[in-house]
Amino acid sequence: MADRDDLEFTYSLIDRVFRLSLGELADFSGAKYDGDFSLSLEEAQRRKHAFVAEQIGIGPGRRVLDLGCGWGPLLDYVRSRRGTGVGVTLSCAQAAACRRHGLEVHLLDARQVTRESFGVFDGVASLGAFEHFCSPAEYRAGRQEEIYRTLFARVADVLPDTGRFYLQTMVFGRNMIPVDRVDIHAARDSDAWYLALMGRQFPGSWPPLGQEQVIRSAEPHFGLVSSTSGRLDYIETIRQWRRRFAAPSVRKTLLKLRLLPRWLASADFRLAFTSGVSANSVCFERELLDHYRLVFEKTR
Repeated sequence: MADRDDLEFTYSLIDRVFRLSLGELADFSGAKYDGDFSLSLEEAQRRKHAFVAEQIGIGPGRRVLDLGCGWGPLLDYVRSRRGTGVGVTLSCAQAAACRRHGLEVHLLDARQVTRESFGVFDGVASLGAFEHFCSPAEYRAGRQEEIYRTLFARVADVLPDTGRFYLQTMVFGRNMIPVDRVDIHAARDSDAWYLALMGRQFPGSWPPLGQEQVIRSAEPHFGLVSSTSGRLDYIETIRQWRRRFAAPSVRKTLLKLRLLPRWLASADFRLAFTSGVSANSVCFERELLDHYRLVFEKTR
């Protein structure tokens, strides 16, 4: 999967800018507008949390595991519902931010969670982390489904019978081009260039090859309860994020200036954070990527 260095690059470098732009416990995964784009970003994120709560049973006394918990928004929601939330992340900055707000978060590969080390949970969720669980090298080695099957087996092991797993993830879409055409040196604005730029922004990460691969990988342990596409909602979410990140702030400007040496030294950094485009938004618009909300129930 994307290792700690990869995720530190993607998430820890933007930690303070993120929190100044979106809030200390803001959500960095697709919101749930359900087509109602009159909602504020915060309202759409709350709608998503309420949906997750309904699907996996978040409430008083319930114990919930969040795989790839980010800056802790779902864990905070679990706490607000008088449940107990436990999160894991590979970003040091995210873990530290969560702990400052009294959330139980462990700096750990989500694939290493076991019943022996963490106990049993009433429900499990993962919002926006699944696309990091397989690396391009693992994909090329033909290990993608093996990795997913192993993860689903571990999730099943920490759930009771009929326990539920909410999974929100990017997948490659119906217009995905042949992998060997993805090239950062392709013509700017081409599908090949945007997909390669995504690879620079999320190093070490390779999304699933459609929701079918995810569902198939889950089948030894889980049955699918529901599946909905959140592609259009994610496009709007990204639009709102970009507005927040672009809003002027002296503190954000000073933080960005501190990253200038990194910008000068690293071509990957310049491509990932200052290319002037949102590669994931364009990939969603062109249906090179799709986005799904999947609810699974443990069958054995």
